Amino acid sequence: MQNLLPNGLTRRDALRLAAAGVGGACLSGWMNVVATAAANTAAKPKSCILLWMDGGPSHKDTFDLKPGTKDAGEFSPIQTSVPGIEVSEHFAATAKFMHHGAILRGMNTSEGAHPRAKFNMHTGYREGVGGVVYPSIGSIVSAELGRPEFPLPNFVTIGNRSYGAGFLGAKHQPLNVANATAGVENLKAFVSGSSFDNRVGLLQEMEKAFYGEYRADAGQDHSTTYARAVELMKSKEAKAFDLAQEKTETRTAYGETAFGNGVLLARRLVEVGVPFVEVTLGGWDTHQDNWTRVKANSLQVDKALSSLLGDLKDRGLLDTTLVIWMGEFGRTPKINARGAKPGRDHYPRAWSSVMFGGGIPGGQVIGKTDKEGAEVVERKINALDFMATVCTILGVDYTKQNQTPNGRPIRIVDKGEKVIKELVG
Repeated sequence: MQNLLPNGLTRRDALRLAAAGVGGACLSGWMNVVATAAANTAAKPKSCILLWMDGGPSHKDTFDLKPGTKDAGEFSPIQTSVPGIEVSEHFAATAKFMHHGAILRGMNTSEGAHPRAKFNMHTGYREGVGGVVYPSIGSIVSAELGRPEFPLPNFVTIGNRSYGAGFLGAKHQPLNVANATAGVENLKAFVSGSSFDNRVGLLQEMEKAFYGEYRADAGQDHSTTYARAVELMKSKEAKAFDLAQEKTETRTAYGETAFGNGVLLARRLVEVGVPFVEVTLGGWDTHQDNWTRVKANSLQVDKALSSLLGDLKDRGLLDTTLVIWMGEFGRTPKINARGAKPGRDHYPRAWSSVMFGGGIPGGQVIGKTDKEGAEVVERKINALDFMATVCTILGVDYTKQNQTPNGRPIRIVDKGEKVIKELVG
């Protein structure tokens, strides 16, 4: 068996991989790309950064305010860079980029429970239907736009594990980075190079024996893990994980929160060629204390998102990078009556998502809710519509059929979709 450990690996390299939050890389599966994969050196024109608002943000308190109506809330609307389009006062910096973006106020989906709604909005499919584990949009982009020979993973999640490759297999699983800054900590303990070499050599011998006896695909997948890990650590692109290379004022602009650092890392990864990055911000499940929590989260997002959009624009990357802000659903237009600090409950019937860049025509509001924000009255957008539109913007043929391991053909996006023409021409 070929030696999987290239010469020249330093002990610092070995520890940096673990410190970057990828100690479980062999379980995430993203490194299962064999050395014999067909070369694909063509540059891909589009990439995507998904800012996932975990818990479901209130549309009525962010991008679809209803001032003067019942339960309108505590926030005031402000004008954006596009006359007539208003957003929450706590998105003041992002509002200046509205001419590059589109607010989808007609989101209308079918799942009101967190796990099922998250699955639905990550895959376009409903969980459990057909007995298939469907791939997420990040894994689809990895499969369709990713480069097999690229030393970094083609799908990275930051801040929280996301939905993965499903039946597409281990090589399109995301690399999960728990802490965007962990890779640049000043490590005080080191193992010797010879010790690391010996451990990897022992692992190789064990896996060689296992695969020789059982011939299991999982064994073959796992046997390439450390080779891919070493390739990552030694690649010039790995410097993208080092936030210490950014100026202090840049890190401050993004907010220096876990989320802000994650968004900055996402920008760095897209710059070096990673086609899909997802960054999670939790805390949007505001059944209680809605306004305090939404304000705090909105201000975090505003700093990071506006800085991201500004940086992408300055670097000439905004037209080729689609930035999505969304959660799994919205919140009820009415305030609940529970507790001293009430909030809003789950609401998939009418909610908002937002897109910027990616070559879309900006300065738009697509869809409309009624006076209270309770019903979509113009241009309903379901999960299939949304997923097909994202694929089209990125240059992915959403009608393509992928094969499950048992040979069943599955479309990337199921039939019944209506692409949002205002975004794709």
